[in-house]
Amino acid sequence: MNNKISLRAFAFFLLLVIFIILPFVNDSRTLLILLTQIFIFGILAMSYDILLGYTGIVSFGHAMFFGIGAYTTAVMLKQMDHTLLIFVLSIVIGMLLAGFISFLVGLLTLRLKSHFFAMLTLAFSGLFLVLAEKWRSVTYGNDGFTFRAPDLFRDRMTFYFFVLASLVVIFLALYRFVNSPTGRILIAVRENEQRTKSLGFNTLHYKVIASVVAGIVASFAGSLYAVSLRFVNTSVMAMDITLDALLMTIIGGVGTLVGPLLGSAVIEYAQHALSGLARDYPIFERWIIFFGILYILAVIFFPKGIIGSLRLLFWKWRGRLKQRKTTDPLPQEKERFE
Repeated sequence: MNNKISLRAFAFFLLLVIFIILPFVNDSRTLLILLTQIFIFGILAMSYDILLGYTGIVSFGHAMFFGIGAYTTAVMLKQMDHTLLIFVLSIVIGMLLAGFISFLVGLLTLRLKSHFFAMLTLAFSGLFLVLAEKWRSVTYGNDGFTFRAPDLFRDRMTFYFFVLASLVVIFLALYRFVNSPTGRILIAVRENEQRTKSLGFNTLHYKVIASVVAGIVASFAGSLYAVSLRFVNTSVMAMDITLDALLMTIIGGVGTLVGPLLGSAVIEYAQHALSGLARDYPIFERWIIFFGILYILAVIFFPKGIIGSLRLLFWKWRGRLKQRKTTDPLPQEKERFE
């Protein structure tokens, strides 16, 4: 167990060192922006994994919380001031709003069965999308608006390191959460909710906790996303955001936290590469079709996600190794046969 923990810790710190050194080795602005987007959507995907991977909840309204964070930060930086204090305050307010709304939505919807819950979360997300479209005095509707980021983040590298640090902190916090007694109960709810109820646990209470945690983290990702673009419009509440988070979680591997990060890297890089090919080769102008094919192939060959499939291969290899050791004759028996 200690060897496993130390190996995971070593891999974690090795990757962290690589991402810290990378901007100094490669000064490509495009790579820096791409990695920043991967980290931001990795945070969003991890928040969705709390629902899907650890609690077994499928939500189609997760973009609602992402959009709340994005709009809160963008509106405050535009209408108040573009200082670091306002930025931090906007993040806190966005997370509080997202936590409160996710609490209310959870109480209203989590009593329903899975498919009814998914449809109702989609309806709530649609209401917030319409609100963002119609409240033009604040959101400027579909046109959106630009704003100035804090002076500290004018340098893309500074913002890159801020997002990387945020990713590390949130990953460690969520890792601690899912391995806590509450996280273990969430896993029990995912596996068998009726049996968990029979043991005396209020499953609705724990599902609401998961919804609130996921909403707060998604709001934080939305705030970072808005600052990374210096622009926000109603697309931050579109269904595409939820689908991206869902695909990142499934492709990377549900219930792993590391899987959504890997899924974020795969999907963001695939979108970047395919859209880049479209500029040179006309066949890739409909790159979304190739992206869909890529997703289908990933589901066929990695049904448990990349991390889940690698784990399965590892356990099969380990099982064969143990079986070989038990079936091999002992040295004394070999001498007797000889």
